[in-house]
Parts: sequence; C-alpha cells; structure tokens
Amino acid sequence: MSKIKIEHDVPDSKLTDMNVFSWPTWECEPSTFNWEYTDDETCYVLEGDVIVKTGEEKVEIKPGDLVTFPRGLKCVWEVKKKIRKHYRMG
Repeated sequence: MSKIKIEHDVPDSKLTDMNVFSWPTWECEPSTFNWEYTDDETCYVLEGDVIVKTGEEKVEIKPGDLVTFPRGLKCVWEVKKKIRKHYRMG
C-alpha cells in the first residue's frame, strides 16, 4: 500500500494552481480516533498539530503541510492541537 505523502513549505504558486483555498474546510478539536480513507484525499493544513499512525509509519502534520492520504489507508489520528484544513477527495 502506498504511504502518506507530505510536502512542507509549499509555494503559494502551487497552492493557487491547485485552487486549494476553494476546497471545503474541516476542523476537529483535540481527540484520538481511527480512520479509513475510502478515496484518495489531499489536504492543506491551516492550523493544528496532528500525529497520524499506520501500521508502518507515524507522521506529524503541521500548518503549511500539503498531505496526500491514499485510498484504503487505515490509521489513527491523534489531534494534539485543534486542526483546520482544506481538503479534496479523489
């Protein structure tokens, strides 16, 4: 299975080209929960601090990160600081 892909310090030009700021937003207060992705998801983190754990990896996600989660990924989200993100499925 493919892994979580994270890009740090994404240039504004790339975000504009991807039309990121028109994507829906999602936010979550500090909590821990299981999640399974039923489709690919790309998200851009506006605020927060999250650790996502899978069987093979543990990644930290922070503001400014552009993250891609592959379809079928099963993971545990540990939201340490309230997260707010733009996201796109598919």
